[in-house]
Amino acid sequence: MTYHPPFGQADLSNCERELIHLAGSVQPHGALLVLRPSDLQVLQASANTAAVLGLPVERLLERPLQVLGGDLAAQVAALAPRVARPQDEPVPLQCTSAADGMPRVLEGSLHRVPDGQLVVEVEAVELPDSARHMATIGQEAVLACVSATVQRLSAAASLGALADAAVQGIHELTGYDRVMVYQFDPDGHGKIIAEARDPRLESLLGHHYPATDIPQRARALYLRNRVRVLMDVHYQPAPLVPARLPPTGQELDMSMCYLRSMSPLHLQYLKNMGVTATLVVSLVHEGRLWGLIAAHHYQPRNLRYAVRTACDLLAEVIATRIAAIENYAHAQVALVVRRLEQRLIEATSTEGDWRLALLRNPATLLQPLGATGAALFHDGEVLTSGEVPSTPELRALARWVDSRPAAAAPQATTDAPPLACSSIAQAEPALASLTPVAAGVLAVRLSASQPDYLMWFRKEQLLTVTWAGDPHKPKVGDDPMELSPRRSFAAWSEIVRGTALPWTATEIALARAFGSALVDIIVQVHAVRLLIAERQLVQIRGTVQNSREPVAIADAHGRLLHANEAFRRLLAPDGRTLHTLDDVAAGFRPPQALHDMLRGLKAAHQPWRGELALQGTAGGPPRPVGVRAEIVPARDGSALGLILTLTDLVDSQRAAEARRQLEASLQRTAAEGAAQPVGADEVMRAILSNASLVAMDIADGPVGPDMAPLLQEVEASTQRAATLYGRIRLFGVAGDAG
Repeated sequence: MTYHPPFGQADLSNCERELIHLAGSVQPHGALLVLRPSDLQVLQASANTAAVLGLPVERLLERPLQVLGGDLAAQVAALAPRVARPQDEPVPLQCTSAADGMPRVLEGSLHRVPDGQLVVEVEAVELPDSARHMATIGQEAVLACVSATVQRLSAAASLGALADAAVQGIHELTGYDRVMVYQFDPDGHGKIIAEARDPRLESLLGHHYPATDIPQRARALYLRNRVRVLMDVHYQPAPLVPARLPPTGQELDMSMCYLRSMSPLHLQYLKNMGVTATLVVSLVHEGRLWGLIAAHHYQPRNLRYAVRTACDLLAEVIATRIAAIENYAHAQVALVVRRLEQRLIEATSTEGDWRLALLRNPATLLQPLGATGAALFHDGEVLTSGEVPSTPELRALARWVDSRPAAAAPQATTDAPPLACSSIAQAEPALASLTPVAAGVLAVRLSASQPDYLMWFRKEQLLTVTWAGDPHKPKVGDDPMELSPRRSFAAWSEIVRGTALPWTATEIALARAFGSALVDIIVQVHAVRLLIAERQLVQIRGTVQNSREPVAIADAHGRLLHANEAFRRLLAPDGRTLHTLDDVAAGFRPPQALHDMLRGLKAAHQPWRGELALQGTAGGPPRPVGVRAEIVPARDGSALGLILTLTDLVDSQRAAEARRQLEASLQRTAAEGAAQPVGADEVMRAILSNASLVAMDIADGPVGPDMAPLLQEVEASTQRAATLYGRIRLFGVAGDAG
């Protein structure tokens, strides 16, 4: 049974499993109350309520929230319906209390825990102890900074420019001594890709941090709780009283508590770095933790709720720009692959073998991925381009690749993600002899039933990696009481041998697109062979029949030689037979549309691509399909026949609907913003302008099942950004910019 150490009892061997969400205490600059929903009776509270709220914890327990005076109880009662479920996002709380006769202005949040109780977290923002370390930033300065930063983020055309704009904006907004953007690689290691800092501080730009610096449980909490502030690393925690929540006797789940105490290991980590206060903002893209904005300060520092919300808003804008930038890269990938696909189709019809055309020009295959060699494993043959290992070594590599879990699974298909490995020798020491020529490999599967692959290779390249401290020495000394996460944070460099440059996300996407194109080409090649040699029909028909792409083949007279199952399901869901292209045309709406296309195709002798509509089922609306028609020429220039390939465009409709919904949402948000004071227009215009630019970038990319969810994500993110902006105005911060 796996041991999960309680909060505060973990060491470096098991900190990955520490129950950090069961901290049982809070940072003392705020107070926490757990309430029974039915009557708002206080069931549990942090021990520091006397300092924050003016009433000792023993006089609060088992008493109604009203004993604190002011409008705290009334505000909680009014907001409770907005957090009806534990998964609902905490709602902001702005209220007053007056338990000891001294009115206090409070701000914080309200949420519900899985057991159903309400959790209130508040800070008394005007108490001397609280205000002493509070960053004083005026509302006008906050709004101006947010507006300017959103505009800079919207103009960023690359991830590097985006990260630079992000750190500059957060640095100006919060005033922390150092602001960094960490980006996580597929293995969870972090790299600082942008930095804004006090010029007196040494730069950490480009430093790497091992994945173990942020345990998986902490990463999961970063996905849920997007903004975390540590005011003073030397704080004394305020424990919860009682330690377990009545009447269940369970520890309080503090996953969504922004005052939650931090792990002693993490606090020691920060002390070793000399850091006193921190701000961490999650960068979430496609439901995963893409990276973090981390800010360090070397004196105690706290932020008002409005400023934290502004940081959250900027993170949402950054996430939408990441989506747009990555989608643009994928669109460029699609263009490269489209050109390659056309060349291979032409080579197939004229030379009869697409494989030679693929490998004939090394630059076409190698340069887009920065590879030094490539190998194609197809139909039992090995064909190569560039610098590659010997054929026996290549076959041994192919056996290892095919034995990997994703490739060896019974349900393995060509949809499986590519294998990207920057060090074959580390992954499989038996293949270390490949290192000089093929230290790294990127492999895509081309067949669901055969060990067919396209692989790219990179030579060994000595890498100098700069870590923030020696990653191989996490523990200093043998005394468990002196446990210390990576005591030295001086820059520590290591020369990494036996590796190639890591494959980037864009290169992996390009490889996957190459593989998908080749899978489609292979299907079409088999379709051409059906026209050339009917004696091979039995063997080739199976390949075409099992293709996910709807494909039909007709001879020069319009007789249908073959239509695979995917094609029949789309054209004849009622089971009617398809013998000729006239039968196929009957499935279109109107049928004449296909006839007109075929007539023009024969006249021009050029491939035709376009969009037509199929008859709807059961009287339903037409079903849009993409149509690709290719004339297959004989060696004497006549036409052997044609290949008709269909693509279901329902995803396009969904994307269009998502785009319309997004535009309608932006119009509504713009209309609501027009009703605000004149000063609000600039920020709202910036938010809406960014959303529009992102929508255009996404819509310019290839249409697929991911486009509608991306547009919906932009809509939700923009709506949330508008809500966060409203909160900034609600929680106006008095004072001058600082």
